[in-house]
Amino acid sequence: MSAETIGFTAVLLSLALLWLRLPAALVLGGVAVLGFVILSWMMPAVSLAQIAADTAQDLTAMTSPADLLVIGLFIALGNLAFYAGITTRLYDAAAVWLRQFPGGLAVASVIGCGGFAAISGSSVACASTMGRICVPEMLRQGYDPKLAASSVAVGGTLGALIPPSILFILYGLFTQTSIEELFMAGILPGLLSLAGMLLVILWWVGGEPDSAPRADAPTVSRGEAALAVWPAILLFAVILGGIFSGVLSLVETAALSVLLTLLIGFAQGRLTPDLLWSAIRETLLQTGAILLIVAAADLFFVFVELSGAATSLLLWAQHSGMTYFVMLCLVVVLFLVLGMFMDSIGILVLTLPFVVPLIQGFGMDAIWIGVIIVKLLEIGLITPPVGLNVFVIGNVTRDAPVNGIFAGVARFLMVDILVLLILLSFPALALFIPALM
Repeated sequence: MSAETIGFTAVLLSLALLWLRLPAALVLGGVAVLGFVILSWMMPAVSLAQIAADTAQDLTAMTSPADLLVIGLFIALGNLAFYAGITTRLYDAAAVWLRQFPGGLAVASVIGCGGFAAISGSSVACASTMGRICVPEMLRQGYDPKLAASSVAVGGTLGALIPPSILFILYGLFTQTSIEELFMAGILPGLLSLAGMLLVILWWVGGEPDSAPRADAPTVSRGEAALAVWPAILLFAVILGGIFSGVLSLVETAALSVLLTLLIGFAQGRLTPDLLWSAIRETLLQTGAILLIVAAADLFFVFVELSGAATSLLLWAQHSGMTYFVMLCLVVVLFLVLGMFMDSIGILVLTLPFVVPLIQGFGMDAIWIGVIIVKLLEIGLITPPVGLNVFVIGNVTRDAPVNGIFAGVARFLMVDILVLLILLSFPALALFIPALM
C-alpha cells in the first residue's frame, strides 16, 4: 500500500467518524497519530521524533500568541455580550417597531439573529439563544410554527458570514490568510444573505397571510426600544471601524470590545459577578475546545502532507486537464454534500489540507474562496438530513417538529443558493471592501 493510499484512507476514516458525531479533535488527532505510526513503519527514513518536531514547528508558524488570543477574546465577547443582554436587544427593538406589520416578528427575528451573530460570531449559539426568545413569542401570537422556527434557524446562520466569525478565524489560521480581510469580505455577502431572508418572509406572508397574523401592540415606546440598542451598535462600530481603518489590530479590536462590554454590562446593572463567572467559565471551555481542534487539525495537516495525498490530488487535477470552472464546481459540490451530514468546523478542518493546494494550484483568490466556503458551510447548517441549526431550534422550542422546520427552511434555501451563485459569478462582491482597506 502506497503512502498516498494511506492518506486517502485516513481521510475516509475521519469522514466516517465525524459523521458519527465523534469530537473533531479526537478524530483528527487520533487518525493522524495512527497514520504517522503506519507511515514510520512503511518508511524507515521517517521517524516519529522528526514528525513531532515538524508538527510543533508547523503549529508554531501557523498560530502566533496573538492569533490564539483573538480566538479567546472574540469568544469572550460573545459570552459577555449575551449575559449583559446586549445581543438580544436588537431583536427587542426590531420586534417593537415591526410587530404590528405582517410577518413583522419573523423579520425582527432574522434582524435580531443578524445582530446577535455580528457580536457573538457563532451560528449555533445564535440559533440556540434566539430560538428560546423568538419562537415562543411568534407562536403565542399565532404564527405558523414552520415560519416561526425556520426564520430563526436560517437567521442563526448569519453568524458564519458577519464578522467576527469563528469560521473565518479558523480558515485564516489554516490558510495563512488575513483574518481582517476575511472579516471585511464577509460583510456584503452577509448583508445580501440577510436581505434575501427578509424577502422570503415577505413573500411567504404575502402568499399566506394567515401564517403571520398581526401581533399585539408593544408595551414600550419605539423611542425607548431604539435607544436600548446603542451598546450593540457601538460594539459593531468598534469591531468594523477598528479593523477597516487599521487604527487597531485584531487583538486590540477584540480587547477593546470586551472591555466596553464589561463596562456597559456593569454600568447598566445587567452583568453581575455570578454572570461574569459564568461567561468566563464558558469562554474557557469553548476556547479550549477550539484550540484542541486547531492542534489536532495541524497534526492532521502534517500527516496529509507527509503522505503525499494532497500533492497527488493536485497533480491529478492538473494533468487531467480539469478547468478552473470544473474545479470550482467540484469544491462547491463537495462542501454542499458534506454539509448535509457534518458540522461546519469538522468539514473545514477535514477538507482544507486538500482544498488549499487546489486553491493555490489553480490561482484562486484565497479571500474570495474563503467567503464561498463559509457561505457553503452556512448553507450546510440548515440542509437536511443533519442541519445542525434546525435540530438546535427543534430541541430548544419543542413546539415545531424537525420535519416541519426543514420544510420551512426549504424556502430560504432557494435564496441561499441564489446568493451563492451571485458570489461565484461576481467575486468583487466579496473583495470590494477588503480592496479599500
